[in-house]
Amino acid sequence: MTHPPADAAARSTRVGLFQASGAYLIWGLLPLYFLLLKVVDAGEIVANRVVWSLALLFAIVALMRRGGRLRLALSSGRTLRLLTLSAALISVNWLVYIWSVQHAHVLEASLGYFLNPLVNVVLGVLVLRERLSRPQMAAVVLAALGVLVLALEAGDGLWISLTLAITFGLYGLVRKVAPVESIEGLTIETLVLTPFAIAYLLWLGGRDALTFGDDMVTTALLVVAGVVTAIPLLLFAAGARRLPYSVLGLLQYLAPTLQFLLAITLLGEHMTTAHAICFALIWSGLAVFVMGSIRRPRVAPV
Repeated sequence: MTHPPADAAARSTRVGLFQASGAYLIWGLLPLYFLLLKVVDAGEIVANRVVWSLALLFAIVALMRRGGRLRLALSSGRTLRLLTLSAALISVNWLVYIWSVQHAHVLEASLGYFLNPLVNVVLGVLVLRERLSRPQMAAVVLAALGVLVLALEAGDGLWISLTLAITFGLYGLVRKVAPVESIEGLTIETLVLTPFAIAYLLWLGGRDALTFGDDMVTTALLVVAGVVTAIPLLLFAAGARRLPYSVLGLLQYLAPTLQFLLAITLLGEHMTTAHAICFALIWSGLAVFVMGSIRRPRVAPV
């Protein structure tokens, strides 16, 4: 007879896999969207992402009748502190990522997200006290060697890779431990960032440097930024709460793979020898990590 809790856990895992995979696929294609906004200041794009995300999230909260849950989450001091931290982390991640796309550094951005699964493993060990297996340890060592090669030979864009990997790894960790559901959590994060976003947009307007409103296409793309921001983050946050933190590392390579392919094909970015060695080491580490996770014996439900 099938154990009911095992059935429930399996369903939750399947839903989490679907949610996290959807988020990573959307993120993988984001460079194409942000290149349409290449003439817009990266800070203005981030500010618009925040403002229009908040409008969309308020609509979702109202339609799903989750205002009570939102108020409950807002009443928790610990939740607010954690979500203020995660809001700061994701805003830095957004800003660096958009800047990297606009300045032809998608290759370095993809490297950052290739590193992120291994950053997740390290954070899982250091913060969540997860045990590090031998394959995971080997994967982390290989990734570290890759970063070292790139730093020694062609480290101009390495800061992009490390910033993206670390900020998003920490963001995922904070969202995993924050006692709040995905919709309420993202709404609160966006609320925290909104005053800063509005202040920046007003400052740009005062300097006559605001792009929003200049033409219909650019304005529409900036409004849509709310959708392309909120949807994958909601999917990611929901998936992160349903999946073991290490499993997120297995899925994370979907987005950087798409970004890498876009960079060296459609976007025409140049891949140096140092890049090739670095990517080879990190891909080898990911392969070791994946194979070790697949071969790990499953514990039967008690």
